[in-house]
Amino acid sequence: MMQGLMQHHPLLISGLLTHAAREHGKVEIVSRTVEGPIHRTTWAGIAERAARVAHALRRLGVEPGERVATLAWNGYRHLELFFGVSGAGIVLHTANPRLFPEQIEYMLTHAEDRVLFFDVTFAPLVASLATRLTHVHTYVALCAREDLPDAPIPNLVAYEDLLAPESPSIDWPALDETAASSLCYTSGTTGHPKGVLYSHRSTLLHAMSCGMVDGMGVSALESILVCTPMFHVNGWGTPYTAAMTGAKLVLPGAHLDGASLYSLLRAEAVTLTLGVPTVWLGLMAYVAREGLKPRDELRLRRVLVGGSAAPPALVLEFERVFGARVLHAWGMTETSPLGTTCTPRAEHDGADLEARVALQASQGRPPYGVEFRITADDGRVLPRDGASPGHLLIRGHWVAAAYFGSDAGPILDADGFFDTGDIATISDNGYLYITDRAKDVIKSGGEWISSIDLENAALGHPGVAEAAAIGVHHPTWQERPLLVVVAKPGAALTAEALTSYLTGRVAKWWLPDAIEFVAELPHTATGKLQKMKLREQFRDYRLPGT
Repeated sequence: MMQGLMQHHPLLISGLLTHAAREHGKVEIVSRTVEGPIHRTTWAGIAERAARVAHALRRLGVEPGERVATLAWNGYRHLELFFGVSGAGIVLHTANPRLFPEQIEYMLTHAEDRVLFFDVTFAPLVASLATRLTHVHTYVALCAREDLPDAPIPNLVAYEDLLAPESPSIDWPALDETAASSLCYTSGTTGHPKGVLYSHRSTLLHAMSCGMVDGMGVSALESILVCTPMFHVNGWGTPYTAAMTGAKLVLPGAHLDGASLYSLLRAEAVTLTLGVPTVWLGLMAYVAREGLKPRDELRLRRVLVGGSAAPPALVLEFERVFGARVLHAWGMTETSPLGTTCTPRAEHDGADLEARVALQASQGRPPYGVEFRITADDGRVLPRDGASPGHLLIRGHWVAAAYFGSDAGPILDADGFFDTGDIATISDNGYLYITDRAKDVIKSGGEWISSIDLENAALGHPGVAEAAAIGVHHPTWQERPLLVVVAKPGAALTAEALTSYLTGRVAKWWLPDAIEFVAELPHTATGKLQKMKLREQFRDYRLPGT
C-alpha cells in the first residue's frame, strides 16, 4: 500500500502546553486559592512551572510510567501538575477526595502512587492514610513553606520549595503517543473503584472534539469557569481543550457557593462555564435571593451541564434570567468523558425557547470519534427509532479498552463496544435518550452512590433482614437515596438507629435521606429484587424537608 508523504509528530500533552505558551502565552489563568486570595498567571507561566514539576519529579526518582497522585481542588498548581507530570512521561492519578477514605486508600494503593500532591484542605485525610500508603515516598503540600499543615505526614515538603531549585525550561521527552498520561478511577457501582488509564493520543483527540463547534465550541475568545472538579475525569478534559485553543481558564478552588461563583463570573467576564446541576441550582438560588440581574451584569453565553440530567427548569432559568444557553452533555469516566453533546442540527435552526428546552432533555448526539449502538438482551442491534430501549454500547478513540490492573477480563464485546450499563434509545436523527440505569446507581449532585454497597452496609446491622436502596427525586441534588428495609422479627429497629449505624460505614453524603420500613420487598420468581417495582411504589415519595 502506498504511504502518504506527510510529516508525523506524536500527539502529546506537552505539545499542548508548548503551543499554549508560544501562541497564547499572555492569556490569563485565574484561580481562587485555598489560602484565600485570587492568583493570576498565564499560559506562559504555567509552562514554566510545569517544566519545574517535571524536573522535580525526576530528582525525586519517579520513573516514566510510574504514577503520582493528587488530592486537590481546581487551581493553578493542580493545572501545572496536569501538564508537568504527564509531559514527563509520568502518569497523573487525580484521586477523588469526596469518596470514602477506604476507597481513597484502595485507589492510591492499587495505583502504587509514588508521590502524593495534596491541597492543605486534605491534610487530615492524608495524615490518616499515610501509614498505610506503602508505595508513597514523598508527600507534597500544594502551598508555600509558611502554609505547611501541622499534621503527622512523613516526608512532607512544600510545593514551592520543591519547585524553587528547578529550571523553568525543558526539552520535553519524545514519548509514544499511546503512552499512558493520566489515571482516573470510577466511583463504582459495585465493588472496588476501577481505574481508567488514558493515553496522550486519546486525550488530545478528546480535546480536539471538545473544541469543535458541535462539541463544547471552545475558541481563544472564551473565558471558561471550570466548576466541574479537575479530579472528575480530568475536569471533563477542559484544561487540555483550553490549552489547545488558547482560552482563558477561571478556577474556583473549593468555593462553589453561589456568591463565590457569581463573583468570578462577573469579574472574569466568563463566557462559558461547566458543572453539575447541583452547582447551578445553588447559583440560581443566590441570584434570586440577592435580586441580581445576570443578563445585564454577566457575559455568560453557554453553560455545559453534565453528571446528571439537566432539569427543564434549569434550562429555562439560564435562558430567561442569564441570557445563556444550556448545553446538555453525557459521558462517563470510561469515555474521557464526553460521549455526546446536545448541540442542534439544521432542522433546529430558529427553534423557539420551548423547543430548545425540549431538545436538552436528550443527552445529545455523538461527535466524530465515537459510535453508539443499542442492543437487546440477546445482543441484537436495535433500530435507531427513539422507541426501542436497549443496552447502550459505545466505542471510539477515547473510550476505555480495559481497566488498569484488573483481572476482571475483557470489557469489550466482539465488535469492540463497551457496555455503559445504561438503558437508552437513539432517535432517527442520532440523539441519545437514557431511560434507566442497568445497575441502579444513584446519582446525587453529579456523584455516584452505589445502591448495592449501601444495602450491604445496612445488612450488617443485626436487626436488618433485607434492604434496598433506590434513588428518589430531590429538588437540589436530583436524586438522594431512600433505604427501604425489612426488619428481622422482634427487632426494635428505628430509622435513627440504623442511620447512626451507617454513619462511619459509608461516606457521609451516601447516608440515606430517609428510611422506610416495609413488611416485604418485591422479588422475581428466582428471588431477585425487583427495584423497578420498588421505584414505582415510591415514585411520588417526598423526602423530609423537600
